[in-house]
Amino acid sequence: MSHRLLQNLAAITTLIALMCTSHSASATEFSEIGQGLDNIGNESAVDISGFLRLRGESLYNLDLDHGLTPSGLPLYPVPLGDPTAQRLNHSDARFRTDLSLYAPFGQVRVNSRIDVVDNLTLGSTPRGIPSTTTSQDPPRERVFRLKRVWGEALTPFGVIAAGRMGNTWGLGMLSNGGDCLQCDSGDAADRIAFVTSRWNHFVAVAYDIGWVGPTATRKVETREIDLGRSDNLHTVNFALLRQRDALALNRRNNAGKVTFDYGAVFSHRWQRNDIPATYVPTTEPVEIDDAQVIERNFSAQAYDVWLRLVGPNFRVEGEVAVLRARIGETSVVPGTRFDVPSLSTQFGAALETDFGPHQGRFKGGLDLGVASGGSAYGFGASPSLEQTTGRPGDLEGSQANPPYDNSVNNFRFHPDYRIDQILFREIIGTVTDAFYLRPHISWDAWKATAGVLRFDFAAVASRAIYSSSTPGGAEPLGVELDPSITYLSRDKFGLGLDYAVLFPLAGLDNVAQGISAKPAQSLRLQLTYGF
Repeated sequence: MSHRLLQNLAAITTLIALMCTSHSASATEFSEIGQGLDNIGNESAVDISGFLRLRGESLYNLDLDHGLTPSGLPLYPVPLGDPTAQRLNHSDARFRTDLSLYAPFGQVRVNSRIDVVDNLTLGSTPRGIPSTTTSQDPPRERVFRLKRVWGEALTPFGVIAAGRMGNTWGLGMLSNGGDCLQCDSGDAADRIAFVTSRWNHFVAVAYDIGWVGPTATRKVETREIDLGRSDNLHTVNFALLRQRDALALNRRNNAGKVTFDYGAVFSHRWQRNDIPATYVPTTEPVEIDDAQVIERNFSAQAYDVWLRLVGPNFRVEGEVAVLRARIGETSVVPGTRFDVPSLSTQFGAALETDFGPHQGRFKGGLDLGVASGGSAYGFGASPSLEQTTGRPGDLEGSQANPPYDNSVNNFRFHPDYRIDQILFREIIGTVTDAFYLRPHISWDAWKATAGVLRFDFAAVASRAIYSSSTPGGAEPLGVELDPSITYLSRDKFGLGLDYAVLFPLAGLDNVAQGISAKPAQSLRLQLTYGF
């Protein structure tokens, strides 16, 4: 179990909080802190928005007829009772509400986000036995989940924001608040931030409370107290940003002007001591005392630069991130020490382009991205404390094996930064240890006051950086085709149909069993009702 903490080193550095927040609970970019304040009259005001999303999916052969990996797992879940079956179906619902309360004169605001149901599986709470049910009981899980709550106050020097707030930067490649209609997760930070505007730039500084360790109940049982600062996880953030909002961009495009926006953020995170017994799974309860404290000596830094160039006939937008970390002690077993520092250096970059009149019917472009990797077996896209070192041919596996291999260098895109429908979204889980090319086109076939009907098509070609990370021991991963059709009304009703087919290449074959991976398909129908 001594290697398990290092398995999450990539996750620790990736989760370094980057500057963000918003003018409402629905957005998460920090440049919007304070926007809309001081525009309210002498009475209180309420702003509420959100959506209901209903989604159905049919997934065909997402295990690629690959067979089991050396660890005895399929590449993707297979139907119970008939492992040779190839089709899985699913449907779920999300009802999201974003609420902002304004004090009189509009210089103070409190924001919140509540998901009344959060990806609730339809048909998951039948009343009675399956053959006789005629109704659904109220769900006991995934209901009334408070995702965010924070306040903002306008001062003569800038805006002070504090609480649990969304966390987005740039394209959302590294830090993503999960605000899109297709998003399923999203980042949040317990933060106090100060944002001011100087020289046509936003300048921000923030402190995040990432982890406090064990707590004790006070005499007043509704409150607790942190049992020590040495195990706390601290993060400080500094950001400089020049960014126009969508309305300003539209005005400048209509005037034929080119707009250049940019930003940079630096985050530093550290932890002196750690108490792994508070989060490492154990067969029996462990008493938390001084003997459980481990001298961790962890520090990590994140550097992220975002650029955007927009004109009347084009958009070029990119993000580059470098993550570095050092962990002095990787053991999670009290009394056991390695005393060999572990290091991590990760790199990720994404580029998006669109060409065509910004109010025209046709657009096209080429997106690309790269995420650094490592030579360990498996992608390491979803590390867990229970995960062991992968075997050749595994899809997943620990990226470190201390004290022999003390590095975790695979950068992981945020899972809500979507570039495809099957390979990275479903099978691997995110973009890591790979690079991709994504040409795409869009056509507004019908555009009127009532709404717009849009056809989109994208092709995604992907390749692993290290062949040892892939199930097939080869770098080529696959080519995926993603056509879709979407209708969006002016009243915020949306209807979308997404199809995808993945043609796997040698990197997804089962070499040990002599099996060539077969194509996978998916079909998704989504209904959204906005307000």
